[in-house]
Order: sequence, then C-alpha cells, then structure tokens
Amino acid sequence: MGRVGVLLLNLGGPEKLEDVRPFLFNLFADPEIIRLPFPWLQKPLAWLISTLRAKKSQANYAEIGGGSPLLQITEAQAAALTTRLGRLGQDAKVYIGMRYWHPFTEEAVEKIKGDRLQRLVILPLYPHFSISTSGSSFRVLEEMWRNDPSLRQLDYSLIPSWYDHPGYLQAMADLIAEELKKFPNPDQAHIFFSAHGVPQSYVDEAGDPYQAEIEACTRLIMRTLDRPNQYTLAYQSRVGPVEWLKPYTEEALQALGAEGIDDLLVVPISFVSEHIETLQEIDIEYREIAEEAGIDNFQRVPALNTHPLFIDALAEMVMDSLNDPPCTFETVPHPKKNMKMYPQERWEWGLTTAAEVWNGRLAMLGFIALLAELISGQGPLHFVGLL
Repeated sequence: MGRVGVLLLNLGGPEKLEDVRPFLFNLFADPEIIRLPFPWLQKPLAWLISTLRAKKSQANYAEIGGGSPLLQITEAQAAALTTRLGRLGQDAKVYIGMRYWHPFTEEAVEKIKGDRLQRLVILPLYPHFSISTSGSSFRVLEEMWRNDPSLRQLDYSLIPSWYDHPGYLQAMADLIAEELKKFPNPDQAHIFFSAHGVPQSYVDEAGDPYQAEIEACTRLIMRTLDRPNQYTLAYQSRVGPVEWLKPYTEEALQALGAEGIDDLLVVPISFVSEHIETLQEIDIEYREIAEEAGIDNFQRVPALNTHPLFIDALAEMVMDSLNDPPCTFETVPHPKKNMKMYPQERWEWGLTTAAEVWNGRLAMLGFIALLAELISGQGPLHFVGLL
C-alpha cells in the first residue's frame, strides 16, 4: 500500500488571548461562513467584525483559561489514532490541518508533500457534513490539488461525514448513559441535543445536507441508547441578522423551563472535542439561561475527545477508506457559484446594482458598518437606541 497518511481536519482555535482577533478575521474572511455578493467586500468586513467582536470573544476565552484547548485535544486524538491503526497492522502518519488557526491546513499539506506519501485519507473531525465546515476545508484542499502537480500524483480519499457510523453512535450513547446515572430519576431526565447552527439559506439554497444529517444522527443516537427519555434537538451559535436553523438553543431551553422540566442533560452533538462552544457557551451562557427558566438540574455530556470507542471508530473509517473506492473532491457537495446565502430583502438597500449606480461605494460601506453592528451588538446605532 506504500506510505500512508491521515489528515485530520478541524476548525482550530486561538491558543492565547492575543490570537483571538486574527482567528476571528480568518473565520469571517471565509466566504462559506459569510457569503457576500461582492468578493472584494469579504476581507474589509472580516476586519470590521473581528475588530468589533475581539474584546467580547477574549472575555469568553478568558472564562475558560485564556485560550482554546482544541489543538491539544486534537493532538491527543491524532496520537491515539496512530496507536490504534498500528494495532490493526496499518502503519500511518497522522497530520492535523486547522482551517482558521495554526497548524493551518496548508501547513499540514506541506508536511505531507515532504513525506512523499503514496496514500492519504482526509478525515474531518466533523461527524456531519456542511459546506461551512468540512466543505470549506475541502474547498481549500481542492484548490491546492488543482494548482500543484505533485499533489495530483498522490492517491487520496475523503470521508465526507460519518454521523451514522456504529462506533461513533455507540460512543455517544455510552457517554449519555454514564451521565444519566447522575440524575435522581435517570429515565425522567430530558436529553437536550445542541448542534452548531448554520444559516437556513445554506439548506434551502445550497442544498447543504447538514440539517438532515443532524436530525438523522439524533434519532440514531437515541435508538442506540435505547432508553425512554424524551429529547429535544436545537441549534446554537447563530451570528448576525439572518435566519439560522431552528429551534434556537436559548429559546428551546426557555420553552422546556416553561414546561416544568427540572432535569436536563445537554449533548453537544456536533462537537467531538471540548472548546469554546462547549466550555463557555453551553456550560456558562446556556446554563444561566436554563436556570433562569427554572431548570434546576442542568448537566452536560462531555465531548468525545479520546473516548476509546470513538478512536476505534476513526480507525475503522480510515481502514475502510483505504480499501474502498476513493471519494474525491468532485463527489462532495459544492455551493453554487454566485449563490445567494442571504435573504434578498436584506440587501436591497446599498448592495444592489441599482444602489451602486445612485449610492456608490459609500452606501455599500454604510451597509457593512450596519451589518457589523448587528453582528457585534456594539456601535453608534445601539448607543442612541435605534438598535
């Protein structure tokens, strides 16, 4: 089989408080995160949003120790996967490629080229495919493959999503079952799946399979768990004025509190590693919302991290990928060119062709400032009470 590599893809995260603003810039400069009708607006908008949001985001990271543990956990997952593959008789080198912070995907690919591999398995650490997560990383890799003749000599295969892999489902069910034991009446605790959200337009206009995969995954986990508990699925981490997948986590928590739910077990379904959205957003922000809504016993299932069944599942997926026909960049979902991922009516002031004729660049820059203020929650319009 020759020299084999495995490239683990993940989001990345700032390791120090001073990393937060450039990390946010990289995030919002990605057109799969915020898609604008004019590409030249992307970086100015990313600069504005990252500058306005930096202080609040730094405060959030300060609450969890001053930085994201994502890289350290991913390195531990890579080491565990290397060991497990070795026990299966497959010698492989595992690389880490982060989308928005070091080690960037581009850095990992340079190492891969230097190691002269014959086979490469590309494995996103996102169980569910979305054009904004796995799809964004695949887009970067596809462009590198297109422009680099040496990479085109490398046999590769993608694993686009694995939300229905039995080993992953069993690992999730085991974690949930273990946490349910801590409730006075385990079968009565309400299980609350919180998934990272995406704009509704990604699903409606781009055909993003993310929502369908999340919903199917939730059902499969509950079937694997095989318990009578009631459950809810909601979506967290929305940003900006556009509509995201519903129900929103904060609103679903308030509704459950109004129904008299006392015991709640939160499952971070779209995250396999602890990071800002589990340690701060769920554990601190959503806990406060739940308690204010009257939910007295708020508990959370830990992320998979290096759970043995999870590492076994990753190793099995790699082995299957090496033996199955390859999955290539062309076979995964791509967003349509010039596709509008925003509600058209929100752009009719300042960013249409007609507006450019009569209002020019000034109107567009004014809209950017408005959008940034809506996203950041700060600015002159908030100050005077207009927003």
